[in-house]
Formats: sequence, C-alpha cells, structure tokens
Amino acid sequence: MDTVLANKKIYKPQLSAVKKAAERISNVAVKTPLGQSFTYSSKFSANVMLKREDLQQVRSYKIRGAFNKISSLPKEQINKGVICASAGNHAQGVAFACNKLQAKGVIYMPITTPRQKVEQTKMFGGDWVEVVLKGDTFDDSYKSAIKHGDKHGLVFIHPFDDEKVIEGQGTIGLEILEQAEEPIDYVFAPLGGGGLLAGLSSMFKELSPNTKIIGVEPEGAPSMTASLKEGKLTELKSIERFVDGAAVQKVGSRNFEICRENLHKVITIAEGKICQTILDLYNQDAIVVEPAGAMAISALDFFAEEIKGKNVVCIVSGSNNDITRTAEIKERALLYAGLKHYFVVSFPQRAGALKDFVEKVLGPNDDITHFEYSKKHHRENAPAVVGIELNDPADFDPLVARMKTKNFYGEYLNDKPNLFQYLV
Repeated sequence: MDTVLANKKIYKPQLSAVKKAAERISNVAVKTPLGQSFTYSSKFSANVMLKREDLQQVRSYKIRGAFNKISSLPKEQINKGVICASAGNHAQGVAFACNKLQAKGVIYMPITTPRQKVEQTKMFGGDWVEVVLKGDTFDDSYKSAIKHGDKHGLVFIHPFDDEKVIEGQGTIGLEILEQAEEPIDYVFAPLGGGGLLAGLSSMFKELSPNTKIIGVEPEGAPSMTASLKEGKLTELKSIERFVDGAAVQKVGSRNFEICRENLHKVITIAEGKICQTILDLYNQDAIVVEPAGAMAISALDFFAEEIKGKNVVCIVSGSNNDITRTAEIKERALLYAGLKHYFVVSFPQRAGALKDFVEKVLGPNDDITHFEYSKKHHRENAPAVVGIELNDPADFDPLVARMKTKNFYGEYLNDKPNLFQYLV
C-alpha cells in the first residue's frame, strides 16, 4: 500500500450516504429495469438479468453520481460554477445536472470523443455549459480541466474518484437488491475509473456479502489490473481508446482501495469480443449499447461453467454509441473471431494473375473485402494489400498453404500492429 494511503483512513461508502444519494437523485435518475435476458439465460443455462442503465435520460448511469455531487454543493458554489473532464457519459450527466440546477459548467472532453457524445453533451447542457475539446485521452483533458478550474475557482466534478460520485453510483446496487426476487450470485460490471464498482460493491458487501462482484476492463486499458498486480495505484503509459467510456490510464485512488477489498475478480476483455457483443445485442435483442456498455455481458463466456444455474446480473452501463463507428465495430469483431485477415500478396505482372488467385487460391466461401494494387514497371511481381473474409476460422491455414504453393504469399499483416493500424 502507498505510504500516503497507509497513513490515512480509507474511505468506504456508507449505506446511509447512498440512501441519501438515492433520495437526492430520485427526481432525475430513472429507476432502471432489472429484467431477465432470455437470450443469455438460455445460452448459459443461468438466470441472467440485465440492469438497463442505458435507459437513463442521458443514456448511462453517470447521471447518478454527477447529480448527487453537484446538488450537494453549497448554493454559492453552484452559482459560481463547476468544471469536469470526461470521455462522454460523465460529461452528459454533468451537463444535465448543470441545466437542471442552473449551474454554469465547463466540460473538457478529449478531441477523440465520438461526435455523438459531444453533441449530446451540448444538448443536455444548453446555455448552461461550455464544451472544450482538449487532448487525446481523458487524462489529457483532466489535467487541462484541473488547471482551468484552479485558475477560476471552480469545483471539479470528478467522473469517478469522488465520494459523492461514488455514493451516487452506489444507488445502482441498492436498486438491484430491491428489484431482485432471489439472492444474486454474481454481478458483472464495467470497470474504467472504478466509481461504479466502488459504490456498487460496497452496497453488496454490506447487504449481500455472498454475491461475487466481477469487474470487467478493456484489454487495451487494464488500469485496475495493473494496479492490483503491482499492489499500488499504477498509471499506464499508454492505452487503447476504443472503449472510450472505460479507457483511463489510472483508476481512482479511493476506488482502488475499495475494489481490491470488495471485488471477487477483475478480468480484461478484448475489444474485438466487446464488438461482437455489441452486434449480438443489436441483432438478437434490438438493444443498442456503446463499447463500455457491452463489457459486462462480454465476460459471461469466460465464466460459462461457473455461472450455470446461478442468478447473474450484468450492468448495461450506457448506449451512447455513434453510428459512424459501426463499420469499425464489425471489422474488430471479425478480426477477433479469426474471420478477417490481411495479406501482402505478391502478384505476377501478367494478364490473368488475379483470376488465378481467385480461382486457385481462394476457398469457395472466402471473400475479398479489401484490395489495393499498384503496378510496378520493370519488375516480375508487384504487391497488393488484400483483405479476405472467411466463413470459418479453420479455413485460414489451408488458405495460407494455397497462397504459398501458388507463389502468391507475401506477408501476413494481422500480427504486425505498426502496419495493421493503417487498415483498421
């Protein structure tokens, strides 16, 4: 444990404080449904229930913590204004709260934030908020917001490392326990900065201590996993930003202490697996979710044997997904499933070479989805970048074997990230 943390009392959300938060937010936060998912209950032979936080007014649970924090401030501070940094969902919660409480708010968001989240933030905040796009990650925006807030005397509304925010998110735990008809064996919840799990797990530890709480992180931003491994709060040097609602370089200090005591397990999920869950939820259940909103459900496959016959809750945390990301989501899902592959193919510079490749190399169910070719003069062969979609992952090895036998094979690109990033 860090020396600083060892010398001070560790904060733990109290049931009375979370109940007070529930009263404070009762007029703005919806008591979202907890309902059985027929699809996932059948798939895993369990009673899988979805807590639909995507149905909040701001389409994520972040309204709970943001409103609880801002509404608890003294009137003079509300009049002076607040500031926050967010990758999107917290920003919308703060914007909504500012509009409702008539508090001036400055909201810093990463430049990389999907446009849909930026526009929604402006819409919810109206004339009461100013949106500033700064930095490539949440952590960049956070540093800029802190500097601006200190300069102008604005209270910083932290998206996850704040007691009132944690208590606001903890109201989800109370609701689940009120709504569930039977004892809950497992709760799966997304893990970014840790505010949701810090609040939720504290309520379960007090009211349902036998429930196992599972935190689910994106593989490209495993900040809690790194901290637990090191035994101290650890900042990642770089992260994959695709799961923007959960991509942070360092979890909250309060949340780290709470989560390492309360959570049964923390696991990481590949971004491609999350993308497949997004597509499945839409195609099978007509549920639209953002990447962070799909993380909890994505973890079920890795606990299939463990959860059989159990009562399981998955937190669907948000639905702020930009439709322009659909092509990338599909691509990542195919790559994860081993169905999409990119190659540098060496084509002989002669008539009929492409026809030979299609007829003699591709399998009957293989499809070319990407093709870039530039003819080179005075050379026998010229390279082409070719994307191939398979019908079955087992078709990959035979495809490569035929490419080599027919002298078309150049280089496989999927496992070369420096080249591959230009294609996906």
